[in-house]
Amino acid sequence: MTFRRFSEFFRLSAVVLVVIGAFHPTLHAQALLASAPLPDAPTPFVEAASPIVITPSRVSAEHRFWDKQNRVLFVAAAALNGADFAVTRANLQSGGRELNPLVRMFGRSTAGLAANFVGETAGVISLSYFFHKTGHHKLERAVSLVNIGGSAGAVSFGLAHR
Repeated sequence: MTFRRFSEFFRLSAVVLVVIGAFHPTLHAQALLASAPLPDAPTPFVEAASPIVITPSRVSAEHRFWDKQNRVLFVAAAALNGADFAVTRANLQSGGRELNPLVRMFGRSTAGLAANFVGETAGVISLSYFFHKTGHHKLERAVSLVNIGGSAGAVSFGLAHR
């Protein structure tokens, strides 16, 4: 029943699109008018220019990967991933269920769950390092911040639904 409605809607939409397209004046803007004469096109004069050499400037705002801000972000991400592990494990042992389908695969054993959260922390650091090496320093910090926010939300949800 639902597929039939979708099919009818699609057919009607296609017909409306074709009708609008056929009669819309902007689609005919590039057409030549038979009554209008073609203007004589002037021949452009192009003057040779000397090449300009632009030397790339070295970015002076670069920072080391293990600077203070990154260390704080990585410690916070690891701590919240650890808290997420502890809350998830406690909820699973008391009869709860894992809502994240990716973590659900690992949640059958404590070792698998721990490996998931350690891998998550390692992935955050690796992705931050990739962004650091490619010069995307804002994204480098954003990866940790997104992970911290996600883990904090998961811990809060897990504690609220015990």
